[in-house]
Amino acid sequence: MTIQQLLYRKKWLFFDQSVSGLAMNPIHSFAMDDTLCRRVGEQDGTGIARSWVHDKTVVLGIQDSRLPFINDGVQFLTEKGYQVIIRNSGGLAVVLDPGIYNLSLVFREDKGLSIDRGYDLMVAFTRSILNELNENIVDGEIKESYCPGRYDLSVHGQKFAGISQRRIRGGVAVQIYLAMNGSGSERAKLIEEFYRRAVNGAPTKYEYPRIVPEKMASLEELSGHPFTSETLNHRTLQQLQQQSDQLAMYELNEEDWERYEYNLARMVKRNEKVSPLDEEN
Repeated sequence: MTIQQLLYRKKWLFFDQSVSGLAMNPIHSFAMDDTLCRRVGEQDGTGIARSWVHDKTVVLGIQDSRLPFINDGVQFLTEKGYQVIIRNSGGLAVVLDPGIYNLSLVFREDKGLSIDRGYDLMVAFTRSILNELNENIVDGEIKESYCPGRYDLSVHGQKFAGISQRRIRGGVAVQIYLAMNGSGSERAKLIEEFYRRAVNGAPTKYEYPRIVPEKMASLEELSGHPFTSETLNHRTLQQLQQQSDQLAMYELNEEDWERYEYNLARMVKRNEKVSPLDEEN
């Protein structure tokens, strides 16, 4: 199947949390994507796209949470005004703030949607909503960025986006963060200092990123044009309309809310381990 065939759904539903998310702890977003995975896993031919933006937060990977001086790193971030949470999908530390737009495309899991195809699908979709940069967008690891991965997106060697996946209960959530505006290098410096404090010269069980802040930028810095969540929501809706017979807004039903509360409780339990006040080094 081609990327366009994989993206097509009889019905696309759009769930916008780009404004309401600013007042929410981001653990709600990870619980929500798990909930939506369950929903689309039960509905053939339906996809859900969810946009989400949160206030100042650093999302750690599970490996990050086991660094030798993690509490020192977390304390530094909280002193800088950031919440700290642990994600339930793959990857390492990333920054969320009002200048970072996140998009989850949630599909029913099937044989044609392998892990690699899921990433390819999001790369293609992102190119389609960023016409002014399309020809210059490269997918490939920017090793000196935070949360480096095979499907980093960059322009002229500067990363502006990263992609992750979550597969659960018959559904696949392919998630991307896009740095819309603000300074990519300043965000990178924040994570660079987090690692310096959380590692503090001690041996680690994984190779954490050696960040070069200048290797990261925002869409606004790269294009010279302003980017907002409203702009990206509009472009996303236009693309979804082209890839479906029906486009509608999504609303949670009673069963969704019950599943969401269960998933949220699991995320809260996972994140009880990250507070710098819970234990001493």
